[in-house]
Amino acid sequence: MTNADFEKIVDTSDEWIVTRTGISERHIAGDDISSADMAIKASERALESAGLTHEDIDLVICGTVTPDYKLPSNACVVQEKLGFPNAVAFDVVSACTGFINGLSIANSLIATGQNRRALVIGTEKLSSFTNYEDRNTCVLFGDAAGAAVVEACDDGRGVLSSFMKSDGSLRPLLWSKVGGSRYPYPRDFAFDGSDKILMNGSDIFKVAVRAMSKAAKEVISIAGLTIDDIALIVPHQANIRIIDAVAKRLGVGRDRMFINIEKYGNTSSASVPLALDEASRSGRIKDGDHVVMVAFGGGLIWGATLVKW
Repeated sequence: MTNADFEKIVDTSDEWIVTRTGISERHIAGDDISSADMAIKASERALESAGLTHEDIDLVICGTVTPDYKLPSNACVVQEKLGFPNAVAFDVVSACTGFINGLSIANSLIATGQNRRALVIGTEKLSSFTNYEDRNTCVLFGDAAGAAVVEACDDGRGVLSSFMKSDGSLRPLLWSKVGGSRYPYPRDFAFDGSDKILMNGSDIFKVAVRAMSKAAKEVISIAGLTIDDIALIVPHQANIRIIDAVAKRLGVGRDRMFINIEKYGNTSSASVPLALDEASRSGRIKDGDHVVMVAFGGGLIWGATLVKW
């Protein structure tokens, strides 16, 4: 769905969207495609890339805020559809930080010996609760999924450090108010957009820049490294101005930030694995590189992970 498509449905323009967000197009899943469907496709590709079978996976973690059902979890749907006979499966509801939090949890469970191989997924069908009458938010979001297989290693590679933090007091800055047990749908609900994504863009920008910069610095410091040791930063693709502001605070140029927001928009928990996969396949990440993944999302919640590739 291009910016030209949005010009037909809301008061906006390609120049306005590109200047303020960096987005030119985004992908919207068809009515017959769910977030679990996309997760399954990404998972199949991750397993193929890793050269593993379904029997090898004993942990499935799915980051999503757009599950197929309120109950059960998307991870259980993926487990059933793909057939992981040896796996425990559960969701992580951390919005745009979902994949990074899932990766941190998988790392901890594998490090303690509870699990051997994990499938960590980020998948979102944000079009299912985007308000396409709100020009400030509808142009931002797209649908996508990404997945990674995680297992132990003993050669000094893999996850070197992680950092996670939340501030629930700021949740009204980015949330969906109606539809949960606090504000269930009344019988006469007017569907006025309060059940869709609500965001205070200017305040989110300020918090996101500070939080993502701090999270990236934390994982670099915890690992005993400096910013000069980092080959590539893979940030959540929310807004090009946020990415540029984070880069400035970290003292790096765009050449060390992987950016693909122009093609996909904000895909929430799918954003980081989608970018990580493209960075890897395009040769932007090389064997032995130190890579920082960093994200910020509704909750509010933010975090980062540093890996040696």
